[in-house]
Amino acid sequence: MAPRASWKGYLKLSLVSCPVRLYPATSSSERIAFNQLHKDTHNRINMKPVDPELGLVERTDLVKGYEYEDKKYIIIDEADLDSVRIESNHTMNIEAFVEEGSVDVIYQDAPYYLAPDGAMAEETFAVLREALHKTGKLAIARLVLSSRERVVTIGSRENGMFVCTLRNPSEVRGTAEYFGNIPAGDPDPEMLQLAEALIQQKLTTFDPKNYEDRYEIALMKMIKEKLKGHKPIIAAAPERGNVINLMDALKASLGQSKPPAKSKPKVDAAAKPVEKVAASGGKPAAKGKK
Repeated sequence: MAPRASWKGYLKLSLVSCPVRLYPATSSSERIAFNQLHKDTHNRINMKPVDPELGLVERTDLVKGYEYEDKKYIIIDEADLDSVRIESNHTMNIEAFVEEGSVDVIYQDAPYYLAPDGAMAEETFAVLREALHKTGKLAIARLVLSSRERVVTIGSRENGMFVCTLRNPSEVRGTAEYFGNIPAGDPDPEMLQLAEALIQQKLTTFDPKNYEDRYEIALMKMIKEKLKGHKPIIAAAPERGNVINLMDALKASLGQSKPPAKSKPKVDAAAKPVEKVAASGGKPAAKGKK
């Protein structure tokens, strides 16, 4: 089955426009999900809408309402929503370009794939995609998704384009509340050098296949065992000891911990006789004159 587009419209740059389709780049369908059941009957619980006066109501009787004052609502119907027409309803109009990597990751929200809508759009789409690729730029545009206008970035990715919705600045919290009391002094140079060496020692190329969700895997293992009628015992991860000394911990992590001190060789009693101690002063007894 062909994937279903989340949005259809036109990608527009100045006087150039191209019909496109937008698809979600991620899916949560493979995640393990639980249903709410009654503890005795094991029947699945249905979450039904309840009116404080009428009790259970049908979902077909529900309407949208905006609370403009406490417990006071204005009703918004589909005709009202349709009347709010702005350009980004059906057009992804490119407003500006920025360097790749210049958009702070904290503003990046949901990822999407962008593809041409039909064979007639492929040539124009390819020109825009290659222009982004060769210049190393991201386009900034807007579009309406789920009744909200979203600012997005658009970049080239393989034969298509990659779109990422951006969070509104009002949604991003400032750092002062969390980082304000952290001292800004320079760390010990030797410890910093060891930490940098440890980073270099563990440097690798990121491959998402190496970072599977271990909890999800253990959870599925437990479920399969329960289906067999077994009571699985999954060992917990070992607890790590507290770091007592950061310098020693860094050295140990790098394999630079000091080797244990060499033990002194034991003296063979037969090879070296023990001198007699004089009873009076505790000194070795004087040897007799020849």
